[in-house]
Amino acid sequence: MRVVILPKESEPKLYDVLNDLGEVWAPVQRGEVWRYEKIDSGDKIKGNPTRTLLPAKKLLLPQEINMLDFDKEKFKKASAEIPVRIILGIHPCGINAINILDEFYSTDFLDPFYRERKDKTILIGKSCIPDEFCFCDQTNTKIVEKGYDLFLTDLGDWYLVWIGSSKGDDIVKKGVGLFNEEMPKDIHSKFISWRKDQNSKFRHGIDLEGVIDLMELEYNADFWTELGEKCLSCGQCTMVCPTCTCFNTIDDMELTKPAGHRRRYWDSCMFREYSLVAGGHNFREARSDRLKLWYTHKLKAFIGLFGSPSCVGCGRCITTCPVDINIKTVVANLKGMEVKNEL
Repeated sequence: MRVVILPKESEPKLYDVLNDLGEVWAPVQRGEVWRYEKIDSGDKIKGNPTRTLLPAKKLLLPQEINMLDFDKEKFKKASAEIPVRIILGIHPCGINAINILDEFYSTDFLDPFYRERKDKTILIGKSCIPDEFCFCDQTNTKIVEKGYDLFLTDLGDWYLVWIGSSKGDDIVKKGVGLFNEEMPKDIHSKFISWRKDQNSKFRHGIDLEGVIDLMELEYNADFWTELGEKCLSCGQCTMVCPTCTCFNTIDDMELTKPAGHRRRYWDSCMFREYSLVAGGHNFREARSDRLKLWYTHKLKAFIGLFGSPSCVGCGRCITTCPVDINIKTVVANLKGMEVKNEL
């Protein structure tokens, strides 16, 4: 893996290189939140966001996809122009989340709608300093070892740029004069200092040790019912989660002719209707059962399937749930700790 240097003053100029390759998307601040938006100039590349409201998943799996067009005679795959997209500034937890999606959507069945968008995506990661809601140190996702094309580590006046793919190498070659292969003499000490500073900033108070076993031992604990009584079944936790994959398909019929479209939408296992089947039976009628399903999947079941949890420690569930049900409060209940509402 090759490493080069990018001076901080050259970061906005990187936009011109990337813009020649496709659409450039980056975190943009809107009020108190950050959102991935298509940017039109290098001047928009600024600030140090901790997390975006919605993850980069929204660019790989849009909230609505037209899968098929049909009439009474035939059906065909819907045509869609999928542009090359460069996601700039995605954090290590976000890249690790996309690595999880890659594995999920290609292990048993290949999802063509995900794959065709992912193949046209360039990922340029960027280091971050955690806030009180980040817990990627507990999920081993505070660093990233694969899945990116370039990764920028902020070391003061310049970025240490890790080249992770041939696409990334092409960007470096295309950016003549932006990157420097000569390493500063103090590169080693600066990198170690940055890692120490990052580690010192974690203050979430979450300890995931033993949680896999506790999910089994506490599966029928009373606190699940208590959490279920609080839960609003709004689905916000699943919508902001970078690794949630639930969807529904609906046939939308034309009003004036016997034709329609089969559309795929984001869905949520927190919604009552998600587990409702023909005949009116609901496998998870109780909100406590739906909560238990989600956290069992994130913290336990996914490990059995793929070897790692499907939680990347981004903190979105903590900052989003209006009634303070999240990884932190669930883990506290599992461990018999006092639960405090800190939001």
